[in-house]
Amino acid sequence: MEECTNVNGSGQTRTASEQKKLESWLPITASRKAKWWYSTFHNVTAMVGAGVLGLPFAIAQLGWVPGVLAIVLSWVVTFYSLWQLVEMHEMVPGRRFDRYFDLGEHVFGPKLGFWMVMPQQLTVQVASTIVYCVTGGKSLKKFFALLSSNMSDIRQTYYILVFVVLQLLLSQTPNFNTLKGVSLLAAVMSVCYSMVAFCTSIVKGTEHHPHHYGLRSHTLPGKIFDIFNALGTIAFAFAGHSVVLEIQATLPSTPEIPSKKLMWRGVMVAYTVVILCYLSVAISGFWAFGNYVEDDVLISLEHPNWLIAVANFMVFIHVIGSFQVFAMPVFDTIESNLVQKWNFNPSRTLRIIARSTYVVIVGFVAICIPFFGGLLGFFGGLAFASTSYIIPCILWIGAKKPKRWSFHWIASVFCSIVGILIATLAPIGGIRTIIVSAKTYKMFS
Repeated sequence: MEECTNVNGSGQTRTASEQKKLESWLPITASRKAKWWYSTFHNVTAMVGAGVLGLPFAIAQLGWVPGVLAIVLSWVVTFYSLWQLVEMHEMVPGRRFDRYFDLGEHVFGPKLGFWMVMPQQLTVQVASTIVYCVTGGKSLKKFFALLSSNMSDIRQTYYILVFVVLQLLLSQTPNFNTLKGVSLLAAVMSVCYSMVAFCTSIVKGTEHHPHHYGLRSHTLPGKIFDIFNALGTIAFAFAGHSVVLEIQATLPSTPEIPSKKLMWRGVMVAYTVVILCYLSVAISGFWAFGNYVEDDVLISLEHPNWLIAVANFMVFIHVIGSFQVFAMPVFDTIESNLVQKWNFNPSRTLRIIARSTYVVIVGFVAICIPFFGGLLGFFGGLAFASTSYIIPCILWIGAKKPKRWSFHWIASVFCSIVGILIATLAPIGGIRTIIVSAKTYKMFS
């Protein structure tokens, strides 16, 4: 007798054989042959990106001690919540929760669980791809402007279009596992430009040491809004949880070596790289420029021209990979719904049309609202805090039911409270930054 399954929260069911055929085509579950180190560079690519370049600016908004403490606390909290997700991936014997919303459905039912997770996860993934379009365009423009002054007059819109065209090509990568080469290159680039930012900031700070390390704003309302926006920027820097279960789904699993062992090995390495990059860039950037640091620290670094140009090109290469890591689960969702809800046949044509349409839409949005700092704060607080800080802990309490006042109960409640504060306050600062930036921005400039 074939078991009926439901994977998309639509209420429709499929036989086990039909579901197996579909899963072998969808990008998340098509291949389970990944090595543990694939998860390392997938996680590094998902984490270390646009967020790390905004951390010196976040410290300028919060101040030395609160800024560094906020980064370290976020690292500890999200490290714990990520461990929870990895542990819950196979908590039911013989079953794998390959997608974030699969886990939500198991813990809280097909309706509540699905709607509790999916909107937040999708917001994070779509928002990340929008921000990476902006970052890619800005970095490529900076790269060419540093190489030739004649290139500085070219509109940023055209550079974002170049990024979008590249994504149209890369988006036809069949599944997560075949993305490993792109992800590896992106991870290497993220570490390289973080080290360039760190070393160059140290040199800059040694030559021209600033004397202003106070808060960036001088008025009380400005300081409050800056604090809110900084919380969102830091939350954005730890946004990788929305793709963790999807990454783990690519790993093999046996009774002797379950996927969580392989995944955790990769996560340990990745999170070590993350905190080293984050603290080195954040502290050195703020130390070198004080409260005059830009919301993208590479903009503050102007000399030597060739090195900063190379660093910006590294950022461009990295966000190409980051876009794909965050877009792949979105492609999975789109293709799954087209096949299951709209009865399209799984095909190459369907994949090309669906993915290309998505890339064009997010590219258009990025061209219209390229407010880098504000976007980090707004999206970081709106949904990133939910997927990285709040939802894993709520799912853990619902699934594991730890005793009240036990370590895991206290830790889960604490992480949830931190996440709720960020999710409530950060969007306010992000909206304010977007409004301020909009006053001087011209459409399609």
